[in-house]
Amino acid sequence: MQFAILVNEAPYQHQASDSAYHFAKAALEMGHSVPRVFFYMDGVHNANRLQEPQQDDRNIVRRWSQLAEEHDVDLVVCVAAALRRGIKDEILAPGFRISGLGQLVEVGIQADRLVTFGD
Repeated sequence: MQFAILVNEAPYQHQASDSAYHFAKAALEMGHSVPRVFFYMDGVHNANRLQEPQQDDRNIVRRWSQLAEEHDVDLVVCVAAALRRGIKDEILAPGFRISGLGQLVEVGIQADRLVTFGD
């Protein structure tokens, strides 16, 4: 089965980002595919490479980057939501790219399921 994922919440303030990551990882380990994760609204903060969590805390941004690299997952950040929140190409973590809502529509049509995390 092919899953598309939509993340609407920022890391470290809401469970949605962690849940989305674990869902994607489990789906990939079970042989499903996750062609794209789309970050929208406050979810765009997941792409900010300038975040520095404490050493004993999980690094959510790095986890997303590693997932993208290991499984060829396309991590797309909504351009309008990103610019409103000061997220630009210069501060994107590896594996993330900025694009428009058309990317969400496209993957929503192509995937078997679109799973949303966050309000």
